[in-house]
Amino acid sequence: MTAGKPLPVPAASTSSELCLTAREAAALLHLNEKKLYALANSRELPAARVGGKWLFPRALLEEWLLEQAHGGALTDRLVITGGDDPLLANTVAALAATLGGEALIAYSPSDTLTGLALLARRRANACVLHWGGAEHSAQQHATLLRGLGPHRQWALVRLALREQGVMLRRGLEVDGIGTLAAYDYRWAMRPAGAGSAHFLDSALASRGLAATDCSVVAEAHGAREAAALVAREDADCAPGTRAAAAEFGLGFLALGWEALDLALPREILFRRLFQDLLAAHGDLRSQTLARRLGGYDLAPLGRVIGTD
Repeated sequence: MTAGKPLPVPAASTSSELCLTAREAAALLHLNEKKLYALANSRELPAARVGGKWLFPRALLEEWLLEQAHGGALTDRLVITGGDDPLLANTVAALAATLGGEALIAYSPSDTLTGLALLARRRANACVLHWGGAEHSAQQHATLLRGLGPHRQWALVRLALREQGVMLRRGLEVDGIGTLAAYDYRWAMRPAGAGSAHFLDSALASRGLAATDCSVVAEAHGAREAAALVAREDADCAPGTRAAAAEFGLGFLALGWEALDLALPREILFRRLFQDLLAAHGDLRSQTLARRLGGYDLAPLGRVIGTD
């Protein structure tokens, strides 16, 4: 494929401009229809079954075709969403400054489940996952990822282990999470799709408590928003990591360790931009910041986790 030239399209089309029939899609991709149906059934290319017939969105097909070619138009773009992490945000900012106008790398945190939805729709290239304790993370993350389609399409790459718990306003000292839930402390909570909310729910449940026992005064859409609410004393506490608490000068009540993984399509694994990200996340600058913030173990960085 020659850069800058438009993809070929069938000369005659009876479908709308947005979607192609199987015959038209096969012509566009230079495939026979049998192979096209096989790819559609295995969800390896974008397609929808409507009224018993397959339809193929033209724009997504063109994007898919570009994605298959190393050095294609999208290999100089890496958009990351999902869970929020101060160390990863710092790595992305440093790498973006180094790249300048050569490539786009961006980190737009949401929450774990929203990030997975964006990844499934190809609105993002990678999603940060942290769902439950570190000891069960490989199974939990693989299960979440399998919900997006055949596991052979996806990869999980470990970024770190990190400490999860409750961020506390300055000067607040408590003897445990039961005190925060049972007494009238003001919580800034994360939405149900956030990994920190899931971790907190598990910790409360193990003590015979629930999030409904907590006095909630605000909902934070990101870890840093939650930390900011506590730092401004609009709330007394919020679920979050030791690193996020340190970034905002907050106290911290530790609840356990979790795994921080990146979920992404397998074809992105060996792209130079992604490998540059992993290298930057493990360099001396990043290691120094990880020690300053606390609550990180970077030893497993770069490990590919099985999704079977």
